Order: sequence, then structure tokens, then C-alpha cells
Amino acid sequence: MFTALGAGVALIALLEAVREHWAAMFWWLGVALVIDAVDGPMSRRLVVVRVLPNWSGEVLDLVVDFVSYVFVPAYAITASGLLLPVAAPLLGVGIAVTGALYFSDRRMKAADNHFRGFPGLWNIAAFYLFLLHLSPAWSSLGVAILIVLTFVPFNVLHPIRVVRLRRLTLSLIGAWTVLVMVALVNDFHVTMTVTAALCAIAVYIVGCDAAIRLVRSLNT
Repeated sequence: MFTALGAGVALIALLEAVREHWAAMFWWLGVALVIDAVDGPMSRRLVVVRVLPNWSGEVLDLVVDFVSYVFVPAYAITASGLLLPVAAPLLGVGIAVTGALYFSDRRMKAADNHFRGFPGLWNIAAFYLFLLHLSPAWSSLGVAILIVLTFVPFNVLHPIRVVRLRRLTLSLIGAWTVLVMVALVNDFHVTMTVTAALCAIAVYIVGCDAAIRLVRSLNT
């Protein structure tokens, strides 16, 4: 029930998006993100798989994640006016379709818990679109690139489950969370320093594994 609550929270986020209350939408998507971060450890702690064997927590989690990570952000990205008017519906459909395919892909996580390809975190992508507020052409190009990267086999850091550099990662995620709240409180009107820090942390999450592999290859 706690996991399923995330779907209800996503609906509230969608209602805020329909009203174009974008900061409020992201606050509610943040609540859904917290639920998603907490429900797994709770489930394992309570051994829900044995207590309720007829209910699939894994399937439920994927359904709720698709709604909050893909579907609601897809609507926001499409309806926000941040994309080219001609491209927006097509890209919105692309987000929904590729997001659904990604969440059904059994290879979505590598053995070391890295995400494989762009991990369908369109809630985060949408946040950066609103934060950077680039021209519609550049925003449309960025969304198109992320759609393609969904199927490109590169590793993206899972902020919680990847063991390597976990302390550094968790520290950066904590800083990122504070900076995101600053941005939302100020309706995305933040200093260049805040924007640069948010972008730097995003680069770390996306490029950390590639950088480590490059350093190792150079050393050998």
C-alpha cells in the first residue's frame, strides 16, 4: 500500500502540471521519489514477499515508477512550451513509448547495479529542462538525444545501490537534494552557482563510470 501510494502522489503531481504549477508538480514528484527510495528497504525488512506471496512488489514498483518517472514528466515536458511546438507531441510520445520499453527490459541494470542506458528518469530530465530553460530547439534536441540514449549500452550510476564511491555519491546526492529544493522554492530563479553545481552533479552521475573505465584503460 505504501508503494501504491506513489501512484496517487503522481496523480496529484499531474493535476499540478495541468494547472501549470510546475514547481508544485516537482515537489509532489519528489515525494514519489522518496516513497520509491524507502519502500524497497521496508519491503525487505518486513519480508513482504513471504507475508503477501500473491502480490508482486516488483511489478507494482515498476508500474508506479513508470507513472511518476515517465508518464507525468512526459506530459509536463510536452505541455510546458519548452519544446518546439511541432516536435513536442512526437517527443512526448517518444518518451512514453521508450520509457515503457525501458521499464520492461530485463537488462535495465548491470550486475554491479549501474543503470544500462539512460534510465528513464524523465522526472530528473524535466527538472533540468525547466532549470536551464534553453531555447525550444536545443531543449527538443536534448530530449531526442535522451530518447536515443535509452537504448545505448553505457552505464549510469545508481545513486544508492552502486557500492563504488558510495560515500562521495551519497554526499553529492544530499547536496543535490538541497540545491533542488532551493531551485523549487525560488521557482527556478537561482544563481549561476546553483545551476552549475546541479549540472556538475548530474555530469558525475552520468559520467563517473565512463571516467573510471577510461582511467583504468590508460593505466593499463
